[in-house]
Amino acid sequence: MEYKVVVSDAKSGKSYQLTVKEDDFRKIKGVKLGDTVEGTIFGLAGYKLQITGGTDKAGFAMKKGVHGTKAARVLMDAGVGYSPKEPVRVRKRVRGETVDLDVSQLNTKVVEYGGKSIEDTLGIKPEEKKVEKKEETKA
Repeated sequence: MEYKVVVSDAKSGKSYQLTVKEDDFRKIKGVKLGDTVEGTIFGLAGYKLQITGGTDKAGFAMKKGVHGTKAARVLMDAGVGYSPKEPVRVRKRVRGETVDLDVSQLNTKVVEYGGKSIEDTLGIKPEEKKVEKKEETKA
């Protein structure tokens, strides 16, 4: 199975979505939200990434403070996984704060930068803006 890892770069304001194989994703199994991992696991040599969140296969968000890897129904009035218009306490399903193989998407942010830029490391070419010539019409 393949997993998605979103890497956010605060310097450039861009986010990059990476596809990671299960063997590489197993290396971070058991890591909690807020912990820092090496970027070499995801192909970013020299980078350090902090785990900020994620979702499981069903789309339920990971929530800091919910211990373990399993899903739980938590009484919430606001926060990750629930944003009401009025503060009403409702029981919502969320995923625990520990990374497991049930997590399908993982959100990270760059904490420590490597020697090359992220685009160079991943082999992403910068987008070239196409200049279109407008045809002149005579009226």
